[in-house]
Amino acid sequence: MKFTWQTLRMAWLVGVGLILAAGMALADEIKVISSGGFTAAYKQLVPLYEQASGHKVISSYGASIGNAPDSIPSRLARGEQFDILILSDAGLEALVKQGHVVPGSRVDLGRSIIGLSVRKGTPKPDISTVDALRQTLLNAKSIAYSASASGTYLSTELFPRLGVAEQLKDKAKKIYSERVGAVVARGDAELGFQQVSELLPFSELDYVGPLPDEVQQTIFFSAGIGAQAKAPEAARHLVRYLASPAAASIVRSTGLEPVSSIK
Repeated sequence: MKFTWQTLRMAWLVGVGLILAAGMALADEIKVISSGGFTAAYKQLVPLYEQASGHKVISSYGASIGNAPDSIPSRLARGEQFDILILSDAGLEALVKQGHVVPGSRVDLGRSIIGLSVRKGTPKPDISTVDALRQTLLNAKSIAYSASASGTYLSTELFPRLGVAEQLKDKAKKIYSERVGAVVARGDAELGFQQVSELLPFSELDYVGPLPDEVQQTIFFSAGIGAQAKAPEAARHLVRYLASPAAASIVRSTGLEPVSSIK
């Protein structure tokens, strides 16, 4: 998605206002790790924040859950430390219980749903109803889904609920350490299911649409302050900006519903 310079300048100016209101005089280095669902919005918002605040943001990325080497839980288990962790709400709450995130620091940033994409130029299957989705899954030659939150829901809840788990076990593949969209874009899978915000950035794909409401999973992507944060105040300031109305238009454009707009 592209924005006018006026839109970006407005977000920047509001960011400046937040900085001045907070009275922060010293620049800090803020270490952030984000899971894929919020990444597209994050990559657009962070440069605006850095320009307005003078802080430097060091970014890392990994899955919300799972034991892939680059997943957020795996990196924390190896002793890596971050000022801010952005991931699925359930994943963040698990990290709070494990002592990796400060209790009470959670801030929801955007609400996310699961969608389907196919390689550009290929037929778009029908998933508009539960029955149509079931038939599309059965007809597919190959299916890719995330190893993180959305894929866990698909493989452990949705596929069994639809009665297709057995039929899909040899053609549905869990994808580790890369986006599902990348797998579909290079032709290694016919269908790709993931958070909509993780599918939309791929220009090589055609977005088909979301899962039907009756079987949709809605989750929040949320930010928390790391228990070993070295710049906790600057981290909280950045989180406030990511959740602010100033960031909402960019968050929305990437396929998430900004929390600031949810009543």
